[in-house]
Amino acid sequence: MANSVTNDGPQNSRRAVVTGASTGIGEATVRALRASGWDVVGVARREDRLQALAAETGSTAYAADLTDAEQIAGLAEHLAETGPLHAVVHVAGGARGTERVEDGSAEKWRWMFEANVLAVQQLTAALLPQLRAAAGDGGHADLLFLTSTAARQAYPGGSGYNAAKAAESMIPQVLRQELNGEPIRVTEIAPGLVHTEEFTLRRLGGDEVAAEAVYAGVEAPLVAEDVADVIAYALNAPGHVNLDLVVIRPVAQAAAHLLARGPLRPRGED
Repeated sequence: MANSVTNDGPQNSRRAVVTGASTGIGEATVRALRASGWDVVGVARREDRLQALAAETGSTAYAADLTDAEQIAGLAEHLAETGPLHAVVHVAGGARGTERVEDGSAEKWRWMFEANVLAVQQLTAALLPQLRAAAGDGGHADLLFLTSTAARQAYPGGSGYNAAKAAESMIPQVLRQELNGEPIRVTEIAPGLVHTEEFTLRRLGGDEVAAEAVYAGVEAPLVAEDVADVIAYALNAPGHVNLDLVVIRPVAQAAAHLLARGPLRPRGED
């Protein structure tokens, strides 16, 4: 399962790969980077959605399952054959279930570690040589990881996702030290509550009512475009500036478990 379709559009000397590009934050990131002049390769499993995004934005579509090592190798080969690579944006991943630790599903936990941790490690290892090559001659390259506030703060019902995202968060933290001395920036973006098309729906097994209840009464939850704007800002910042960690939440969310529902108003107002 691997296919690419390239479309004409505004070109830039810098090229980025964005995973999870068929929906949500990944899709919004492709749009944001294209709008600021990047050449973007969008990667996800659903080829039809990638091709629609490519037709709209001028990105390149490459369909692949990043939990499959052979398909990661195919993506790396395709990228090496089609031009330099200056940034890798890891967005693909997700959550499955809200069970307590004692009730946890090994199948769901395994999927979360494969999608959020192992795929990220394997893709980073496969593409790092190309980033190094592009960063030569006084330039720089970027590795950007979309994790979650779930990586930093546990909450009941989050056990498997907390564990997977905490593990993923260690990857940029270690890489920043391992790559010290090289012109490669390593950035972690950790969003809180983001209202997207599929994240919570998939986590809750397709229960649309339960998924929408998560956001009920929350004034102005984050949307995918909010996070994509921050990602684009980080990649477009001057090459000597590294945003190590950015935590982004809606104002209504003070912590993973502390979410205001209803209108936001100054204390003392009726």
